[in-house]
Amino acid sequence: MTTRAEDDPGAAATRALLRSALRHSGPRCVALCGVSTAATAAALVLPAVLGRTLDLLLTHAPAGRWVGACAGLVLLTALLDACGTVLGGTVTAGSTAWLRGLVGGHVLAVGPRAGARFGSGELVARLVGNAAQAGTAPGALAALLAALAGPVGGVVALALIDPWLAAVFLAGAPVLALLLRALARDTTECVTRYQRAQGLIAAALAEAIDGSRTIRAAGTAGRETARILRPLPDLSRAGHRMWRVQGRAAAQAVTVAPLLQLAVVAVAGCLLTMHRLTVGDVLAASRYAVLATGVGVLVGQLAGLMRARAATGRLAEVLTEPAPTYGCRQLPSGSGQLELLGVTARRGGRTVLDGIDLVVPGGTTLAVVGRSGAGKSLLAAVAGRLTDPDEGEVLLDGIPLRDLRHADLRGAIGYAFDRPALLGTTIEDTIAFGVPTPSPATVRAAAHTAQVDTFIHRLPHGYETPCAKAPHSGGEAQRLGLARAFAHPGRLLILDDALSSLDTVTENHLTKSLTDPTTPGTRLLVAHRAATAARADRVLWLDGGRVRAVGTHAELWGTPGYRAVFGGGDDGAPAGVRKGGPGALGGTANSGSDGAHEPRGTENEPGTTTGTEPTDSGIDGVRAPRRTESGSGR
Repeated sequence: MTTRAEDDPGAAATRALLRSALRHSGPRCVALCGVSTAATAAALVLPAVLGRTLDLLLTHAPAGRWVGACAGLVLLTALLDACGTVLGGTVTAGSTAWLRGLVGGHVLAVGPRAGARFGSGELVARLVGNAAQAGTAPGALAALLAALAGPVGGVVALALIDPWLAAVFLAGAPVLALLLRALARDTTECVTRYQRAQGLIAAALAEAIDGSRTIRAAGTAGRETARILRPLPDLSRAGHRMWRVQGRAAAQAVTVAPLLQLAVVAVAGCLLTMHRLTVGDVLAASRYAVLATGVGVLVGQLAGLMRARAATGRLAEVLTEPAPTYGCRQLPSGSGQLELLGVTARRGGRTVLDGIDLVVPGGTTLAVVGRSGAGKSLLAAVAGRLTDPDEGEVLLDGIPLRDLRHADLRGAIGYAFDRPALLGTTIEDTIAFGVPTPSPATVRAAAHTAQVDTFIHRLPHGYETPCAKAPHSGGEAQRLGLARAFAHPGRLLILDDALSSLDTVTENHLTKSLTDPTTPGTRLLVAHRAATAARADRVLWLDGGRVRAVGTHAELWGTPGYRAVFGGGDDGAPAGVRKGGPGALGGTANSGSDGAHEPRGTENEPGTTTGTEPTDSGIDGVRAPRRTESGSGR
């Protein structure tokens, strides 16, 4: 027999997050509940005091103290209500901030997988709008508990005046309970639809903002506006249904509640004629009947709680995306040898990397090349554990990345990207962004190495120039990203197409620096230019998510499929190696060719190799297992 949580994991996650939010706001929620309950208690005492005061006034007895008590209770109720309002706002603000910190931190811990599943716009909508609504849950629950004290106390007070009054009210109470239950069920459904439509609009808007230049250049602003607003009818229907549900519940409550109040007053009148009640008792009974039928307050509190619960469910859905865990092992001394053992990674139901086996000796430079969609960027992400493979293992100096402490992992691996996010207040903060924070001298040395110091010195305040006031090109942004990577040296540096926007001269300088044998650490470069691949110690050729071959650029250049990766021309051929010329890798190797050898294997067709194409034998440094591959399988 399954448990309730097993039947509905989403509901279980929502309840768990609500409990966590309540624990975080526990002391303030207790204070809010206490203040609200005290205000309700004062409101419950007031009718009895009013009734007693009226009886004394009607009999011309001294009633000064009772009148003073009435005034004091009114002032006390107003003061407690004001304190409850302040406490409620404090609880909501604190809970909202905690939820945003929790979910925001989880999104950053999950990494790119969170954006791939939910979309950046959807995540922003949940962190901003849904977190604000979910943050009202602890306060709404505390206020609801206090609001329940009103009807319960009203019924008890009616029973104390006369049991018949309570019996009359309880006869119609099941109708009110059914109304509240239907309200909770229908409100949850329509609020969930409303918030989902909001998220779709936010996601589409974020995509349009990110691609605003393309939209403007294509002249499709009207079509994109229609796409963004496509969920608007669903939003409208959900909103109208939400108001209809609450309006119907309020109307039904307004219909039922006066009937119950009238029945209580009528019975009280009959008891008055029988001299079982006084006039003051009738006044008190009429007030208690109003408190006992306070469905309007309950409807508002319950509707707010249901909206908060639906928003909490959307936050809990983000938290169900598992974040990577880290071990407790430290890196031993080593040169940065990188190993990928049987690495397979899937995205969107498609195998992007298929059984990658690779060893990159420490201190070497490996260029990763391949056609678009071959899996180069995913390989770069897996190599530095920005994401985990679905199968296989990645090791650095013999230690699995999963077993490393977070600080050791991030301190040992540096990254630079094709479109770096320039985070930080100033240019210096941007380059120093990371842990540990490098010294100003290290920042300036890194900027010099990245060929970006000249650009920085042209800025109004140099390194202290705010990033928002430092207009830059794509190449300058890439150089700032490279400087950030150089400022945090580690054993492994991964450049994911981080040279693509640079001019040829700058790229040549940087590539020469990166591939210098005296440069410490291991470098993995995702490359699209033959000149970059030619400078690397070895080249990994990816084709369809598999290792097609590993070797030097000169050794691989003789394969037509490899040349096709760079456009099929001879511009990237090593010096002295030309198609059809002496020593040409694509033709017959002359005995006098200077160092150029024909690859051992036969190129049958694109995507198919047989024999022993350069993968292991005769190629030192980077090793990949020898295998026979075809376009359809290994």
